[in-house]
Amino acid sequence: MGKAHVGEPAPEFELPGTGGQTYRLSDYRGRWVVLAFYPGDFTTVCTRQFCSYRDRDRELAALDAEVLGISPQGVESHERFTTEHGLTVPLLADEDKQVAREYGVLGPAGFVRRAIVIVDPEGLVRHRDVALVGLSYRSVDEIGAELGALRRQAA
Repeated sequence: MGKAHVGEPAPEFELPGTGGQTYRLSDYRGRWVVLAFYPGDFTTVCTRQFCSYRDRDRELAALDAEVLGISPQGVESHERFTTEHGLTVPLLADEDKQVAREYGVLGPAGFVRRAIVIVDPEGLVRHRDVALVGLSYRSVDEIGAELGALRRQAA
């Protein structure tokens, strides 16, 4: 299943992403982080997923958590996807699928599975939801409900 089990430290990563930035998990220490792994830019479900996050950007911001999209396409593809759809969530390029592998979201055929992994402010994995079939995605409401439950447990 990978190395990112609930209750264990989230594997550190450093990936290039949209906006010319390099993203490191350690940069978000002290904050909740939602890692949204997805199979591919411009695919039907992924487009719906990230457009829904764009459309509900205010509610997403109100969750007070950093949301990062991660898939195996390169930064150039991510920039086109972001520009074409006006996306608001940073997209990170995991071209060798190493991060997907470390988080246990790489399927047997080498496809990245749609997954949500929530990392707490101390850098521990607190939630993971990996789709066997990526025909749907976790909505802003579902992510918010999970974050709320996790925050109550931590309090």
